[in-house]
Amino acid sequence: MMPELGKYATEVLAAYGASLILLVGLVALTLRKGRRARAELARIEAQKDA
Repeated sequence: MMPELGKYATEVLAAYGASLILLVGLVALTLRKGRRARAELARIEAQKDA
């Protein structure tokens, strides 16, 4: 199932790994900022209603 990468296998797999780590990091950052934004919006709406 894995294609033959030849003598560049280490570099290709390292690039795949780095890309995967960056994608996971970006998703985590996006989710964290989304939670913060929702919490801030809820706080502002609660102040407005009070």
